[in-house]
Amino acid sequence: MRIDKNQINSLNKKALPDHRESFEYISQRLEGKGISVQKLVQKVQSFQIAIPSWALGTGGTRFGRFPGGGEPRTLEEKIDDVGLLHALNAGSGAISLHIPWDIPKDIAQIKAHAASHKLLFDAVNSNTFQDQADQEHSYKFGSLCHTDAQVRKQAVNHNLEVIRHGEALGSKSLTVWLADGSSFPGQMNFRKALQRTLDSLKEIYAGMPDDWKMFIEYKPYEPYFYHTVIQDWGTSHLLASQLGERAYTLVDLGHHLPNTNIEQIVATLMMQGKLGGFHFNDSKFGDDDLTVGAMKPYQLFLIFNELVEGMQDKESRNPYPAWMIDASHNLKDPMEDLLQSVEAIQLAYAQALLVDRQALEDAREANDPVLAQEILQDAFRTDVRPLIAEARMQADAALDPVAAFRKLNVRENLVRERGKKSMATGL
Repeated sequence: MRIDKNQINSLNKKALPDHRESFEYISQRLEGKGISVQKLVQKVQSFQIAIPSWALGTGGTRFGRFPGGGEPRTLEEKIDDVGLLHALNAGSGAISLHIPWDIPKDIAQIKAHAASHKLLFDAVNSNTFQDQADQEHSYKFGSLCHTDAQVRKQAVNHNLEVIRHGEALGSKSLTVWLADGSSFPGQMNFRKALQRTLDSLKEIYAGMPDDWKMFIEYKPYEPYFYHTVIQDWGTSHLLASQLGERAYTLVDLGHHLPNTNIEQIVATLMMQGKLGGFHFNDSKFGDDDLTVGAMKPYQLFLIFNELVEGMQDKESRNPYPAWMIDASHNLKDPMEDLLQSVEAIQLAYAQALLVDRQALEDAREANDPVLAQEILQDAFRTDVRPLIAEARMQADAALDPVAAFRKLNVRENLVRERGKKSMATGL
């Protein structure tokens, strides 16, 4: 299925009067403060969030999975679905593949198919947290950290294979997430496990093309419950620093213990020039289980406040971060969830762009926490939804992507094309 621009324009026409009224109101207010609305719109348009190939189907828990039908069965269909999202919101211009779930059989055909949807290939992701049917050694007791050198070699070679696939597609980065760890005290030697992981990562790093980056993800618990080898941002940063200039920490918003100050982590990593990218989601307890912004929209804004400050710092050594959504959709239609998540990210980004940075810094230097809070919350409480909608409309996308998804019967059409029981590969 593809969405024709005429279909979107027809829906936009009906919503245009209300949109114009809302957009003119916010424009007058912001222009009165000396803020260029069109520049804001352009920044939102250029802010693209990658969609992971594994998020296009219904996710699951340890207790069950409830697919809704019409899920993509092949890599081509996954690209089609990201193309649908991008046609609706003009903010999902890249797809991130997970190997071996999404090994392209015909590189030229896959690249042409993605290009027909105006999509790029973002970071490629390795998988050493599951055993595959054809692999010789098991990852039950670890992969890059395993006591057996043959298991470590297998995991290293898999990552090198992922790099080769990504290089052929035009990707420029590798994301490494390890489930490695232990569930019982005494089961694993902490120091040896970390050293073996570092040694394995060095082999992978040496196998990357010179213009590639490595993103190292971390997680405090699960699937192991006593310890994980890369448990926090500090350990990830330690490894990245040991590896070299092209290795960075990747922050997943769901991979923190409750009440962790993620915005402080962001600021610290950007100060060190080591923030590589983000996996966006929201969580109640500790993993990436909810739609972005569903639980903690103010924290998301505060994180973007630090990101924007870091990106605007002319002396910063930090590269432009990679952005991706990483969430499990067990109850919602996964594509509707992704549309909501992209908009939540855009909203937080636009709100952070409204912060009066000089006034905020003056309040900080004057030790005035009341004024600092007023400045931040004034930006956060500004309804920038008309700005986001205008950015979409100017890019020939839908004023209201979720409403358009439903009015165009996207899911129903996909079910007719693919069947009621089709299930996407992935978690």
